Amino acid sequence: METITKTFANAPTLAERAHNIRRHALRMGEVQGQGYIAQALDISDVLATAYFHAMRYRPEDPAWEGRDRFLLSNGHYAIALYAALIEAGIVPEAELETYGFDESRLPMSGMASYTPGMEMSGGSLGLGLSIAVGMGLGLKRKGSTARVYTLFSDGELDEGSVWEAVQSAGHHKLDNVIAIVDVNNQQADGPSTQVMAFEPLVDKLNAFGWFVRRVDGNDLDAVVAAFDAAKADPEPRPRMIVADTLMGKGVPFLEQREKNHFIRVEAHEWQLALTALEAGRQS
Repeated sequence: METITKTFANAPTLAERAHNIRRHALRMGEVQGQGYIAQALDISDVLATAYFHAMRYRPEDPAWEGRDRFLLSNGHYAIALYAALIEAGIVPEAELETYGFDESRLPMSGMASYTPGMEMSGGSLGLGLSIAVGMGLGLKRKGSTARVYTLFSDGELDEGSVWEAVQSAGHHKLDNVIAIVDVNNQQADGPSTQVMAFEPLVDKLNAFGWFVRRVDGNDLDAVVAAFDAAKADPEPRPRMIVADTLMGKGVPFLEQREKNHFIRVEAHEWQLALTALEAGRQS
């Protein structure tokens, strides 16, 4: 019988996977000296759960038709997804040294034409959920059991296209769509809830016919439970995980920066960040 779920012999724990994703992201960030590092650190637990607990895929065949799709709507989080793709064996670890350079398969903003495992180009915010709706409809019409996962940021809740997609997915009862919104309450113009208030978010999504689970996005057990609940929901409806996260999670001096939407880390600080990450792992 064909195995369709990726399994790992003697695999690291999810906590170890999340730690490795953070470490890969820091190493890529050091290559350029700057970037969306804080977002990569905050979303690593979600990505570890998606790639090493929830999703079906084949590292050796990223275009396998039976795979679950992962759409990165917030293309500036590409460094985080690259770290997950490296940890999953879809992208060789050696390539992280090329991050952001000309001719690299790892450009600073995610582009589907460059990177194995990258399903969409997410430079324009607010489109991931709309694309997920289209993919979900297409997979259903083909009789596929594959799911579409999409990650977007709370800043994207400013976009009308997101709410049109929310309404459309609810109307079409797309139970093969699982969306994750990263609520870190920070975007380029300031705190997301102040730029454009979106609460009560859970009530709004429920009103559109979605299954919703809100969790601490940096609590692995809670994140796993949310993914499991989303997949197991028996109702014919789309599913949303609202993940409240902490920017810079795992590196205390980055967690405490007032503005860390796009940060420059001084040359001497990269080793400090890696040391802090390792210290947190051992505590």
